[in-house]
Amino acid sequence: MRHIPRAVTALALATTLLAASACGGDSGGPGGSSDAGGKVTLRFTWWGSDTRTKLTQQVIDAYQKDHPNVTIKGEFGEWSGYWDKLATTVAANDAPDVIQMDEKYLREYADRGALLDLKKADGLDTGKFEPETLGAGEFDGGLYGLNAGINSFAVVVNPALFKSAGVAIPDDKTWTWDDFAKTAAEITTKSGGKVTGTGPLGTNEAGLNLWARQNGESLWTKDGKLGVSPEKTTDFFKYLLKLRDQKAIPSAEAVSQDINASLDQSAFATGKLAMSFIWSNQLVAFSKATGQQLKLLRIPSTDGKSADNGSYYKGSMFWSISSRSKHQKEASEFVNYLANSPAAGDVLLAERGVPPNTEIRTAVTPKLQPADAATAKFIQDIKPDLGDPSPAPPVGGGQVEKIIQRYTTDVLFGRQTPDAAAKAFLDEVKGGLK
Repeated sequence: MRHIPRAVTALALATTLLAASACGGDSGGPGGSSDAGGKVTLRFTWWGSDTRTKLTQQVIDAYQKDHPNVTIKGEFGEWSGYWDKLATTVAANDAPDVIQMDEKYLREYADRGALLDLKKADGLDTGKFEPETLGAGEFDGGLYGLNAGINSFAVVVNPALFKSAGVAIPDDKTWTWDDFAKTAAEITTKSGGKVTGTGPLGTNEAGLNLWARQNGESLWTKDGKLGVSPEKTTDFFKYLLKLRDQKAIPSAEAVSQDINASLDQSAFATGKLAMSFIWSNQLVAFSKATGQQLKLLRIPSTDGKSADNGSYYKGSMFWSISSRSKHQKEASEFVNYLANSPAAGDVLLAERGVPPNTEIRTAVTPKLQPADAATAKFIQDIKPDLGDPSPAPPVGGGQVEKIIQRYTTDVLFGRQTPDAAAKAFLDEVKGGLK
Protein backbone atom coordinates (compact mmCIF):
# COMPACT_ATOMS: atom_id res chain seq x y z
CA MET A 1 0.00 0.00 0.00
CA ARG A 2 2.56 2.49 -1.10
CA HIS A 3 1.21 4.05 -4.30
CA ILE A 4 -0.23 7.58 -4.37
CA PRO A 5 -2.48 8.39 -7.32
CA ARG A 6 -1.42 10.98 -9.85
CA ALA A 7 -4.89 11.67 -11.21
CA VAL A 8 -5.78 14.69 -9.09
CA THR A 9 -6.95 16.60 -12.15
CA ALA A 10 -9.13 13.65 -13.11
CA LEU A 11 -10.85 13.84 -9.75
CA ALA A 12 -11.36 17.56 -10.20
CA LEU A 13 -12.94 16.87 -13.56
CA ALA A 14 -15.15 14.27 -11.90
CA THR A 15 -16.52 16.98 -9.63
CA THR A 16 -17.53 19.07 -12.64
CA LEU A 17 -19.14 16.15 -14.41
CA LEU A 18 -21.08 15.09 -11.33
CA ALA A 19 -22.31 18.62 -10.75
CA ALA A 20 -23.29 19.05 -14.38
CA SER A 21 -25.23 15.80 -14.50
CA ALA A 22 -26.99 16.68 -11.25
CA CYS A 23 -28.12 19.97 -12.77
CA GLY A 24 -29.55 18.01 -15.67
CA GLY A 25 -31.88 16.16 -13.31
CA ASP A 26 -30.73 12.70 -14.40
CA SER A 27 -30.82 10.36 -11.40
CA GLY A 28 -29.01 7.61 -13.23
CA GLY A 29 -25.50 7.28 -14.61
CA PRO A 30 -23.34 4.87 -16.58
CA GLY A 31 -22.07 2.36 -13.98
CA GLY A 32 -24.08 -0.85 -14.43
CA SER A 33 -26.51 -1.46 -17.22
CA SER A 34 -29.97 -2.92 -17.79
CA ASP A 35 -30.39 -5.79 -20.18
CA ALA A 36 -33.55 -7.05 -21.84
CA GLY A 37 -35.99 -8.87 -19.62
CA GLY A 38 -35.22 -6.89 -16.49
CA LYS A 39 -31.71 -8.26 -16.10
CA VAL A 40 -29.11 -6.02 -14.43
CA THR A 41 -25.35 -5.84 -14.91
CA LEU A 42 -23.22 -4.43 -12.09
CA ARG A 43 -19.55 -3.51 -12.30
CA PHE A 44 -17.48 -4.32 -9.21
CA THR A 45 -13.89 -3.17 -8.78
CA TRP A 46 -11.23 -4.14 -6.25
CA TRP A 47 -7.48 -4.33 -5.81
CA GLY A 48 -5.54 -7.26 -4.39
CA SER A 49 -3.64 -10.47 -4.92
CA ASP A 50 -4.56 -13.42 -7.14
CA THR A 51 -5.84 -15.18 -4.02
CA ARG A 52 -8.23 -12.32 -3.25
CA THR A 53 -9.44 -12.26 -6.83
CA LYS A 54 -10.15 -16.01 -6.89
CA LEU A 55 -12.05 -15.88 -3.58
CA THR A 56 -14.00 -12.79 -4.65
CA GLN A 57 -14.96 -14.46 -7.92
CA GLN A 58 -16.26 -17.46 -5.98
CA VAL A 59 -18.53 -15.11 -4.03
CA ILE A 60 -19.67 -13.43 -7.24
CA ASP A 61 -20.47 -16.80 -8.82
CA ALA A 62 -22.50 -17.87 -5.77
CA TYR A 63 -24.41 -14.58 -5.74
CA GLN A 64 -25.24 -14.78 -9.44
CA LYS A 65 -26.49 -18.35 -8.99
CA ASP A 66 -28.94 -17.14 -6.34
CA HIS A 67 -29.79 -13.96 -8.27
CA PRO A 68 -30.12 -15.01 -11.95
CA ASN A 69 -31.29 -11.54 -12.95
CA VAL A 70 -27.96 -10.00 -11.86
CA THR A 71 -24.64 -10.22 -13.69
CA ILE A 72 -21.57 -8.90 -11.90
CA LYS A 73 -18.51 -7.96 -13.93
CA GLY A 74 -15.32 -7.93 -11.88
CA GLU A 75 -12.68 -5.27 -12.58
CA PHE A 76 -9.56 -5.86 -10.54
CA GLY A 77 -5.89 -5.01 -10.47
CA GLU A 78 -2.85 -4.23 -8.37
CA TRP A 79 -2.80 -1.36 -5.87
CA SER A 80 -0.18 0.44 -7.98
CA GLY A 81 -2.58 1.27 -10.79
CA TYR A 82 -5.94 1.00 -9.08
CA TRP A 83 -6.40 4.62 -7.99
CA ASP A 84 -5.38 6.17 -11.30
CA LYS A 85 -7.88 3.94 -13.09
CA LEU A 86 -10.65 4.71 -10.60
CA ALA A 87 -10.02 8.45 -10.83
CA THR A 88 -10.20 8.25 -14.61
CA THR A 89 -13.48 6.34 -14.66
CA VAL A 90 -15.06 8.69 -12.11
CA ALA A 91 -13.92 11.68 -14.17
CA ALA A 92 -15.49 10.16 -17.25
CA ASN A 93 -18.76 9.61 -15.34
CA ASP A 94 -18.25 5.89 -15.83
CA ALA A 95 -17.52 4.68 -12.29
CA PRO A 96 -18.11 1.05 -11.31
CA ASP A 97 -21.25 0.43 -9.27
CA VAL A 98 -19.48 -1.23 -6.32
CA ILE A 99 -16.04 0.01 -5.33
CA GLN A 100 -13.48 -1.39 -2.93
CA MET A 101 -12.35 1.81 -1.20
CA ASP A 102 -9.45 2.73 1.08
CA GLU A 103 -9.59 5.08 4.06
CA LYS A 104 -6.97 7.33 2.46
CA TYR A 105 -9.34 8.35 -0.32
CA LEU A 106 -12.77 7.75 1.16
CA ARG A 107 -13.43 11.38 2.09
CA GLU A 108 -11.85 12.59 -1.15
CA TYR A 109 -14.37 10.71 -3.29
CA ALA A 110 -17.26 11.34 -0.91
CA ASP A 111 -16.64 15.08 -0.78
CA ARG A 112 -16.69 15.20 -4.56
CA GLY A 113 -20.13 13.61 -4.61
CA ALA A 114 -18.92 10.37 -6.15
CA LEU A 115 -20.13 8.01 -3.39
CA LEU A 116 -23.60 7.09 -2.18
CA ASP A 117 -24.49 7.72 1.46
CA LEU A 118 -25.01 4.12 2.55
CA LYS A 119 -27.40 5.21 5.29
CA LYS A 120 -29.81 5.79 2.41
CA ALA A 121 -29.01 2.51 0.65
CA ASP A 122 -32.04 0.29 0.10
CA GLY A 123 -31.33 -3.30 1.06
CA LEU A 124 -28.22 -2.79 3.22
CA ASP A 125 -28.36 -3.99 6.84
CA THR A 126 -25.71 -2.78 9.30
CA GLY A 127 -27.41 -4.08 12.44
CA LYS A 128 -24.70 -6.68 13.18
CA PHE A 129 -21.85 -4.15 13.00
CA GLU A 130 -20.41 -2.77 16.23
CA PRO A 131 -20.64 1.06 16.32
CA GLU A 132 -16.86 1.47 16.45
CA THR A 133 -16.42 -0.61 13.29
CA LEU A 134 -19.31 1.03 11.46
CA GLY A 135 -18.04 4.48 12.38
CA ALA A 136 -14.78 3.94 10.49
CA GLY A 137 -16.53 4.86 7.23
CA GLU A 138 -18.78 7.56 8.65
CA PHE A 139 -18.29 11.34 8.55
CA ASP A 140 -20.25 14.53 7.91
CA GLY A 141 -23.41 12.71 8.94
CA GLY A 142 -23.17 10.08 6.19
CA LEU A 143 -21.82 6.55 5.79
CA TYR A 144 -19.72 6.43 2.63
CA GLY A 145 -17.82 3.21 3.18
CA LEU A 146 -18.95 -0.01 4.84
CA ASN A 147 -16.08 -1.63 6.70
CA ALA A 148 -15.05 -4.79 4.84
CA GLY A 149 -12.58 -5.95 7.50
CA ILE A 150 -11.25 -4.81 10.87
CA ASN A 151 -7.64 -4.17 11.71
CA SER A 152 -5.63 -2.15 14.19
CA PHE A 153 -2.11 -0.76 14.27
CA ALA A 154 0.17 -3.10 16.21
CA VAL A 155 3.71 -4.15 17.02
CA VAL A 156 4.60 -7.45 15.40
CA VAL A 157 7.36 -9.53 16.99
CA ASN A 158 9.35 -12.54 15.87
CA PRO A 159 9.54 -14.68 19.04
CA ALA A 160 12.33 -16.81 17.59
CA LEU A 161 14.61 -13.78 17.33
CA PHE A 162 13.74 -12.69 20.86
CA LYS A 163 14.65 -16.16 22.09
CA SER A 164 17.94 -16.30 20.21
CA ALA A 165 18.91 -12.91 21.65
CA GLY A 166 17.92 -13.99 25.16
CA VAL A 167 15.38 -11.16 25.53
CA ALA A 168 11.93 -11.65 27.03
CA ILE A 169 8.88 -10.39 25.16
CA PRO A 170 7.48 -7.52 27.26
CA ASP A 171 3.99 -7.29 28.73
CA ASP A 172 2.14 -5.28 26.10
CA LYS A 173 -0.58 -4.29 28.55
CA THR A 174 1.85 -2.22 30.60
CA TRP A 175 4.80 -1.26 28.41
CA THR A 176 5.76 2.34 27.72
CA TRP A 177 7.68 3.91 24.87
CA ASP A 178 10.76 3.86 27.11
CA ASP A 179 10.26 0.11 27.63
CA PHE A 180 9.91 -0.34 23.89
CA ALA A 181 13.16 1.51 23.18
CA LYS A 182 15.00 -0.40 25.91
CA THR A 183 13.80 -3.77 24.61
CA ALA A 184 14.73 -2.95 21.01
CA ALA A 185 18.19 -1.71 21.99
CA GLU A 186 18.76 -4.81 24.12
CA ILE A 187 18.03 -7.09 21.17
CA THR A 188 20.51 -5.21 18.97
CA THR A 189 23.20 -5.46 21.66
CA LYS A 190 22.66 -9.09 22.68
CA SER A 191 22.49 -10.30 19.08
CA GLY A 192 25.81 -8.62 18.36
CA GLY A 193 24.14 -6.41 15.78
CA LYS A 194 23.04 -9.37 13.65
CA VAL A 195 19.45 -8.45 14.41
CA THR A 196 18.19 -4.93 15.06
CA GLY A 197 15.47 -4.44 17.65
CA THR A 198 12.81 -2.72 15.60
CA GLY A 199 11.91 -0.69 12.58
CA PRO A 200 11.23 3.03 13.11
CA LEU A 201 7.83 4.44 13.92
CA GLY A 202 7.78 7.09 11.20
CA THR A 203 7.47 5.11 7.97
CA ASN A 204 3.73 5.72 7.76
CA GLU A 205 1.27 8.19 9.20
CA ALA A 206 -0.31 5.69 11.60
CA GLY A 207 2.59 5.98 14.04
CA LEU A 208 2.25 9.75 14.28
CA ASN A 209 -1.52 9.46 14.59
CA LEU A 210 -1.27 7.04 17.53
CA TRP A 211 1.39 9.28 19.11
CA ALA A 212 -0.96 12.26 18.74
CA ARG A 213 -3.96 10.36 20.09
CA GLN A 214 -1.98 9.37 23.17
CA ASN A 215 -1.37 13.04 23.80
CA GLY A 216 -4.91 14.33 23.41
CA GLU A 217 -4.61 15.21 19.72
CA SER A 218 -5.23 13.44 16.41
CA LEU A 219 -3.65 13.52 12.98
CA TRP A 220 -6.99 14.59 11.49
CA THR A 221 -9.98 16.31 13.01
CA LYS A 222 -13.60 15.35 12.41
CA ASP A 223 -14.12 18.45 10.28
CA GLY A 224 -11.29 17.46 7.94
CA LYS A 225 -8.38 19.51 9.24
CA LEU A 226 -4.87 18.72 10.47
CA GLY A 227 -5.13 18.08 14.20
CA VAL A 228 -1.60 17.38 15.43
CA SER A 229 0.47 20.23 16.89
CA PRO A 230 4.06 21.23 16.06
CA GLU A 231 5.04 20.40 19.65
CA LYS A 232 3.81 16.80 19.55
CA THR A 233 5.20 16.29 16.06
CA THR A 234 8.57 17.54 17.29
CA ASP A 235 8.42 15.10 20.21
CA PHE A 236 7.64 12.32 17.75
CA PHE A 237 10.75 13.06 15.69
CA LYS A 238 12.83 13.37 18.88
CA TYR A 239 11.76 9.87 19.83
CA LEU A 240 12.95 8.59 16.45
CA LEU A 241 16.37 10.08 17.20
CA LYS A 242 16.34 8.38 20.60
CA LEU A 243 15.75 5.04 18.89
CA ARG A 244 18.53 5.78 16.41
CA ASP A 245 21.05 6.84 19.05
CA GLN A 246 20.35 3.74 21.16
CA LYS A 247 20.82 1.57 18.04
CA ALA A 248 17.30 0.30 18.56
CA ILE A 249 16.56 0.85 14.84
CA PRO A 250 18.68 0.32 11.71
CA SER A 251 20.87 2.99 10.19
CA ALA A 252 19.31 5.84 8.26
CA GLU A 253 20.54 4.26 5.02
CA ALA A 254 18.90 0.93 5.87
CA VAL A 255 15.64 2.62 6.88
CA SER A 256 15.58 4.56 3.63
CA GLN A 257 16.07 1.38 1.59
CA ASP A 258 13.49 -0.56 3.59
CA ILE A 259 10.77 2.04 2.97
CA ASN A 260 10.80 1.13 -0.72
CA ALA A 261 11.26 -2.63 -0.29
CA SER A 262 8.50 -5.10 -1.10
CA LEU A 263 6.95 -6.92 1.85
CA ASP A 264 8.83 -10.12 1.08
CA GLN A 265 12.15 -8.25 0.92
CA SER A 266 11.55 -5.99 3.93
CA ALA A 267 13.94 -6.05 6.86
CA PHE A 268 11.39 -7.70 9.14
CA ALA A 269 10.40 -10.35 6.59
CA THR A 270 14.05 -11.28 6.00
CA GLY A 271 14.85 -11.68 9.70
CA LYS A 272 16.86 -8.50 10.18
CA LEU A 273 14.39 -7.00 12.67
CA ALA A 274 12.88 -8.56 15.78
CA MET A 275 9.96 -6.10 15.86
CA SER A 276 8.13 -3.83 13.48
CA PHE A 277 4.93 -1.80 13.18
CA ILE A 278 2.17 -3.20 10.96
CA TRP A 279 -1.57 -3.23 10.52
CA SER A 280 -2.91 -6.40 12.12
CA ASN A 281 -4.35 -7.77 8.88
CA GLN A 282 -0.79 -7.94 7.49
CA LEU A 283 0.13 -10.70 9.95
CA VAL A 284 -0.72 -13.46 7.47
CA ALA A 285 1.53 -12.04 4.75
CA PHE A 286 4.44 -11.45 7.14
CA SER A 287 4.03 -14.91 8.69
CA LYS A 288 4.26 -16.45 5.25
CA ALA A 289 7.27 -14.32 4.31
CA THR A 290 9.23 -15.09 7.49
CA GLY A 291 8.18 -18.69 7.82
CA GLN A 292 7.78 -18.02 11.55
CA GLN A 293 4.92 -17.98 14.01
CA LEU A 294 4.69 -14.26 14.75
CA LYS A 295 2.93 -12.44 17.56
CA LEU A 296 0.98 -9.18 17.65
CA LEU A 297 1.45 -6.81 20.58
CA ARG A 298 -0.42 -3.68 21.61
CA ILE A 299 1.14 -0.31 20.81
CA PRO A 300 3.15 1.09 23.76
CA SER A 301 1.78 4.09 25.66
CA THR A 302 3.25 7.07 27.46
CA ASP A 303 1.94 5.97 30.87
CA GLY A 304 1.99 2.16 30.67
CA LYS A 305 -1.78 1.87 30.39
CA SER A 306 -2.99 0.06 27.28
CA ALA A 307 -6.29 1.93 27.44
CA ASP A 308 -4.32 5.14 26.81
CA ASN A 309 -2.36 3.99 23.76
CA GLY A 310 -4.69 5.65 21.24
CA SER A 311 -5.60 2.49 19.34
CA TYR A 312 -8.87 2.07 17.44
CA TYR A 313 -10.55 -0.24 14.97
CA LYS A 314 -9.62 0.78 11.44
CA GLY A 315 -11.31 -0.45 8.32
CA SER A 316 -8.75 -2.48 6.38
CA MET A 317 -10.81 -1.47 3.34
CA PHE A 318 -14.39 -0.48 2.59
CA TRP A 319 -17.30 -1.25 0.31
CA SER A 320 -18.62 1.88 -1.41
CA ILE A 321 -21.32 2.42 -4.02
CA SER A 322 -21.15 4.95 -6.82
CA SER A 323 -23.59 7.81 -6.42
CA ARG A 324 -24.07 7.62 -10.20
CA SER A 325 -24.98 3.93 -10.36
CA LYS A 326 -28.17 3.21 -12.31
CA HIS A 327 -28.82 0.27 -10.01
CA GLN A 328 -28.20 1.46 -6.49
CA LYS A 329 -30.70 -0.99 -4.98
CA GLU A 330 -29.09 -4.00 -6.66
CA ALA A 331 -25.62 -2.69 -5.75
CA SER A 332 -26.73 -2.26 -2.13
CA GLU A 333 -28.11 -5.80 -2.06
CA PHE A 334 -24.80 -7.17 -3.35
CA VAL A 335 -22.81 -5.20 -0.75
CA ASN A 336 -25.22 -6.54 1.85
CA TYR A 337 -24.38 -10.06 0.65
CA LEU A 338 -20.63 -9.38 0.89
CA ALA A 339 -20.98 -8.05 4.42
CA ASN A 340 -23.71 -10.17 5.96
CA SER A 341 -24.04 -13.47 4.12
CA PRO A 342 -22.71 -16.58 5.92
CA ALA A 343 -22.02 -18.06 2.47
CA ALA A 344 -19.77 -15.13 1.53
CA GLY A 345 -18.15 -15.23 4.97
CA ASP A 346 -17.27 -18.92 4.54
CA VAL A 347 -15.41 -18.11 1.32
CA LEU A 348 -13.73 -14.82 2.19
CA LEU A 349 -12.96 -15.71 5.85
CA ALA A 350 -10.48 -13.03 7.00
CA GLU A 351 -8.86 -12.33 3.62
CA ARG A 352 -9.84 -8.65 3.79
CA GLY A 353 -9.43 -8.47 7.58
CA VAL A 354 -11.42 -9.77 10.54
CA PRO A 355 -15.13 -9.64 9.59
CA PRO A 356 -16.85 -6.64 11.21
CA ASN A 357 -20.23 -8.41 11.26
CA THR A 358 -20.13 -10.01 14.72
CA GLU A 359 -22.15 -13.09 13.73
CA ILE A 360 -20.00 -13.75 10.66
CA ARG A 361 -16.85 -13.24 12.76
CA THR A 362 -18.00 -15.82 15.31
CA ALA A 363 -18.91 -18.30 12.57
CA VAL A 364 -15.65 -18.10 10.60
CA THR A 365 -13.14 -17.81 13.46
CA PRO A 366 -12.90 -21.62 14.04
CA LYS A 367 -12.18 -22.06 10.32
CA LEU A 368 -9.26 -19.62 10.15
CA GLN A 369 -5.65 -20.54 9.50
CA PRO A 370 -3.29 -19.95 12.49
CA ALA A 371 -2.14 -16.44 11.51
CA ASP A 372 -5.68 -15.30 10.72
CA ALA A 373 -6.91 -16.83 13.98
CA ALA A 374 -4.17 -15.00 15.89
CA THR A 375 -5.24 -11.74 14.26
CA ALA A 376 -8.89 -12.35 15.15
CA LYS A 377 -7.94 -13.07 18.76
CA PHE A 378 -5.82 -9.90 18.95
CA ILE A 379 -8.68 -7.83 17.55
CA GLN A 380 -11.03 -9.27 20.15
CA ASP A 381 -8.55 -8.93 23.04
CA ILE A 382 -7.86 -5.22 22.50
CA LYS A 383 -11.52 -4.22 22.22
CA PRO A 384 -11.92 -2.99 25.85
CA ASP A 385 -9.02 -0.55 25.43
CA LEU A 386 -9.99 1.08 22.13
CA GLY A 387 -10.98 4.67 21.49
CA ASP A 388 -13.25 6.15 18.84
CA PRO A 389 -12.31 5.57 15.20
CA SER A 390 -9.81 8.04 13.79
CA PRO A 391 -11.38 10.54 11.37
CA ALA A 392 -10.87 9.79 7.69
CA PRO A 393 -8.23 11.92 5.96
CA PRO A 394 -9.50 15.10 4.30
CA VAL A 395 -9.21 15.70 0.58
CA GLY A 396 -5.49 15.72 -0.17
CA GLY A 397 -4.66 13.87 3.03
CA GLY A 398 -3.93 10.61 1.25
CA GLN A 399 -0.47 11.94 0.38
CA VAL A 400 0.74 12.14 4.00
CA GLU A 401 2.41 8.71 4.11
CA LYS A 402 4.98 9.62 1.48
CA ILE A 403 5.50 13.01 3.08
CA ILE A 404 6.24 11.67 6.56
CA GLN A 405 8.60 9.07 5.11
CA ARG A 406 10.73 11.86 3.65
CA TYR A 407 10.90 13.81 6.89
CA THR A 408 11.61 10.67 8.91
CA THR A 409 14.64 9.91 6.76
CA ASP A 410 15.73 13.56 6.86
CA VAL A 411 15.69 13.47 10.66
CA LEU A 412 17.50 10.13 10.85
CA PHE A 413 20.17 11.31 8.40
CA GLY A 414 20.59 14.51 10.43
CA ARG A 415 19.55 16.72 7.54
CA GLN A 416 16.86 18.40 9.66
CA THR A 417 16.35 18.87 13.38
CA PRO A 418 13.13 17.48 14.89
CA ASP A 419 11.59 20.94 15.33
CA ALA A 420 12.50 22.06 11.80
CA ALA A 421 11.21 18.79 10.35
CA ALA A 422 7.97 19.07 12.33
CA LYS A 423 7.28 22.58 11.04
CA ALA A 424 8.15 21.72 7.44
CA PHE A 425 6.13 18.50 7.55
CA LEU A 426 3.00 20.18 8.89
CA ASP A 427 3.33 23.08 6.44
CA GLU A 428 3.63 20.69 3.50
CA VAL A 429 0.66 18.57 4.63
CA LYS A 430 -1.50 21.67 5.16
CA GLY A 431 -0.51 22.96 1.76
CA GLY A 432 -1.74 19.78 0.11
CA LEU A 433 -5.18 19.78 1.71
CA LYS A 434 -8.08 20.83 -0.48
